[in-house]
Amino acid sequence: MQFILLWVPSLLCGLHAIRTGREQTWLWILVIGGPLGAAIYVLGVIVPELLGGRTARRVGQAARQALDPERELRDARRALEDTPAIGNRMRVAKAAAALGRWDEAEEHWRACAQGQFADDPTVLLGHATALIELGRFADALKPLEALQGLGREGQTPYAALAFARAYEGLGRFDEADAPYRFAADRVPGLEAGARYVAFMAKAGRREDAQIGLKELDRRLGKIAAPLRGEARRWRDLAARALDAG
Repeated sequence: MQFILLWVPSLLCGLHAIRTGREQTWLWILVIGGPLGAAIYVLGVIVPELLGGRTARRVGQAARQALDPERELRDARRALEDTPAIGNRMRVAKAAAALGRWDEAEEHWRACAQGQFADDPTVLLGHATALIELGRFADALKPLEALQGLGREGQTPYAALAFARAYEGLGRFDEADAPYRFAADRVPGLEAGARYVAFMAKAGRREDAQIGLKELDRRLGKIAAPLRGEARRWRDLAARALDAG
């Protein structure tokens, strides 16, 4: 009887998956995972449906991403093969970047930057970010300067973060500080703040870095538990930089 009761949640989730037309992947998870699979299904599907809020949607996206992290890249590649439009190429670039495949991302962003989309803010920032991740800091400044030339569209916190990282990579610390500070106060999440703490530690500003790390800890405590994993990785990056300094 106890064994049957353990599988009741999986059976109920399976019925829900079938009735709502969910992907077959969910059924396999429920069959193989048993009670654990049911818990994942509830977290990834049912909770977002019931709550419908922004946080709930992010929880669902995080669960689906954890189950099949390469799905979006596969779908994006397929869409690009079917329709070689600029929007589909940008989708591939974003999906590759999300998986840390920066060579592929840079290739597609570079292709997007040809012709009429050469001054598109999303393309310029995406290309610059890929170049930064590849350690090509001087090359990254070219699209960033083009982005800056667009006016307000090129003065976002995300653009500031990219500028700061490029300047840091080139050893131009005096120029990196202001955009880091601007981005750290405005970019959602902990990435910008963590990178700023790491930068300050690298620059020998240990006391400032310690203050920044305490602020990261405070913000980390306010993030919903299911979404805390990525934020903690950024916090730990800052802590390691401070320890190394």
